[in-house]
Amino acid sequence: MKEILVVDCQYDFIDGTLACGHSEEAVKNIIAFINANPDAKVYYSADNHSINHCSYAQNGGTWPVHCNAGTHGAELHASFSTDIANPSQRPNDSNIYYKGENDSVEEYSAFEARNKAGHSLNEVIGNDVIVCGIATEFCVRESVLALMKSGRKITVPADMLGWVDEAGHNKTIAELASMGVKVA
Repeated sequence: MKEILVVDCQYDFIDGTLACGHSEEAVKNIIAFINANPDAKVYYSADNHSINHCSYAQNGGTWPVHCNAGTHGAELHASFSTDIANPSQRPNDSNIYYKGENDSVEEYSAFEARNKAGHSLNEVIGNDVIVCGIATEFCVRESVLALMKSGRKITVPADMLGWVDEAGHNKTIAELASMGVKVA
């Protein structure tokens, strides 16, 4: 069975404070892929910060305020709930894994993210994973590296990614391919 990890397809990364290139297209392509694979198991990761998070420039970090818990910017794109045909593949409390909840830790990777029940993604995801989402150079890359380090086989469909910078995206794709990631 295919397993798909959809990384951080949240409004702040699509059209908000950290809007990324190719993000709307990536969402559409991900949904089409999920609908073409109705038996695939789908997991979603989501940044979920407080206003005091260390990644924010106002707190000494790199990034503008983004994905504050409970805000529109932190929500997954609504199309995942409306346009995915199989209801079990839509975002829900058991398949959304939250990261970045510790204010003092920058957490790009979804590997240790937890769902509402407290289960860690790395405890439930399989050994052959398709990773897609936003952003290639940061959260997607770090999630792929952590999954690979744990011995999993990874496929990254390039048309199902959004990026901060297209040159950085291309460099990251080449890097991952050179490490044994299947780039589709």
